[in-house]
Amino acid sequence: MTVLIVAETYPPDINGSSHFSRRLAQAMSRRGHDVHVAAPRPGRGPSIRRMDGHVTEHRFRSHTAFTYTTFNFCFPWEIRGEVNRLLDDVKPDVVHIECHYILGRYMAKEAARRGIRLIGTNHFIPENIEQYLPLPPVIRRIYRGISWRDMAGVFRHCDVVTAPTPLAVEAMKNHGFDYPVYALSNGIRAEDYELHSGEQLPPAERPTILFVGRLDPEKHVDVIIKALARIAGATDAALVVVGQGGEYERLSRLAEETGVGNRVHFRGFVPDDELRRAYLGADVFCQPGTAELQSLVTLEAMAASRPVLLANARALPHLVDPGVNGWLFTPGDDEELARKLTEFFGLPADQRRAMGLASRRLVEKHSFGATVEAFERMYRGADPEVLLANWPVLDPPESPLGL
Repeated sequence: MTVLIVAETYPPDINGSSHFSRRLAQAMSRRGHDVHVAAPRPGRGPSIRRMDGHVTEHRFRSHTAFTYTTFNFCFPWEIRGEVNRLLDDVKPDVVHIECHYILGRYMAKEAARRGIRLIGTNHFIPENIEQYLPLPPVIRRIYRGISWRDMAGVFRHCDVVTAPTPLAVEAMKNHGFDYPVYALSNGIRAEDYELHSGEQLPPAERPTILFVGRLDPEKHVDVIIKALARIAGATDAALVVVGQGGEYERLSRLAEETGVGNRVHFRGFVPDDELRRAYLGADVFCQPGTAELQSLVTLEAMAASRPVLLANARALPHLVDPGVNGWLFTPGDDEELARKLTEFFGLPADQRRAMGLASRRLVEKHSFGATVEAFERMYRGADPEVLLANWPVLDPPESPLGL
């Protein structure tokens, strides 16, 4: 097939949606399909076409959002004609939109008009973007309602709509998606986060808490820094922060002001293998974010057999069996997180290892291979109601580990 994947955010952007879109494109290419990606250009200049392995990228002329400097977007009047020309040239058998803003909107309408099979996957909730809007709270609430309705209107064009978790599907249903939406995990190649054969990591100098992700307000990395400051007198633990974003300066100042500047290490963006080693070198992974529809980085940490401490928000509770592979804490409550960290570091080493192995067992249901297989079948016209009814990645039990 000729497959066109449309992403509003795509590498070098650093977020779960962009990385999922690239992994999906590369996986479909490896299966022998002619894969094209439409996405904003990551820097200034005219629209370009370039190759990423065997995947053809069509990077549209874009602009940086003035309140969100790590996000690029396209002006509608600059891309309307290019969208039509791209569809004329590529003649895709299927279009898969991963967004609903500018590119996703025009691709969806044009694909529907031309009778091209259209798949939509939603990785977005309004909270992901509203924090960057310089608006008072009451106006933000109005924006949130408008945004949900707008999103539902764009995805209405699709033949199949998916979201990464049952919780995300429920949120969409509660906000105007009055048509079928199916849960299908983004998936993960768990084996990519294991030790290589014969590989040994150097012994850690001190206990390590790891955070991976964008340094943006909804990630609440400040909660970990404040928690670390609370336990600094009782442990020599350190925090490693992998990722970049607009909150770096504020978080760096906070670490100094709370007296843990020498224990908080900001590593910025790191290549994939360094990221794998960061997971494997950590004692515990912490995700305090409150706007996670799945949290791919948490799945990656679990694939590396790490225990997890997660905010009790959005999809994160589905990844924790309390006391078995980690704990939940109240969002924004650094005092509670400090207590959980103290409890964790006080456990015997064998019990901490057992918690990590429990994480690894849980993540096995999120097979990326199964996700790619499901999308490929839906690209070919499979009925999602039948296909996904008993799909292996879609059966989260009440206790995620089924123990």
